[in-house]
Amino acid sequence: MARRLRPVELDFVDSAPLRLVFAAEVGAPPKVVYAALADDVAGWSCWFTGVARSAATHGGAGREVRLTGGTRFTETVLAAEPDAHYAYRVDTTNAPGLRALLEDWRLTPAGGGTRLRWTFAADGPAPFRSLLALARPSLGHAFRQSARALDRRLTRS
Repeated sequence: MARRLRPVELDFVDSAPLRLVFAAEVGAPPKVVYAALADDVAGWSCWFTGVARSAATHGGAGREVRLTGGTRFTETVLAAEPDAHYAYRVDTTNAPGLRALLEDWRLTPAGGGTRLRWTFAADGPAPFRSLLALARPSLGHAFRQSARALDRRLTRS
């Protein structure tokens, strides 16, 4: 059953009780990477590890995401700055323990490509935050795999 999470704003990325930050570089320029993040939401399942289905809602102002294990999210896009910044918060989920979640993607030029920084900002009870902190290596691995898959996908395009 879906539960409503605490609605947070962009400043949560700096104040969240748990912040996991990952970075990678991809060969495509920021404009192309941004389009893959913000405009081709349905394409996330082709490159982001664990995403089974994703769809834009409300004319691109929201998203619905389903992970391979059955976890579901409805999200609101909070930042959509072409070629630079894409962020969204989770409004409802069936994931237990989560109180608030915001994901923040920053893109900066890096040579002929893009440096991609993903911040996973979350809140939940102390045991939940501890489990997420322990999952940091796995999330980092999934992010790096996803960045490589995105790079391959964008190189083929």
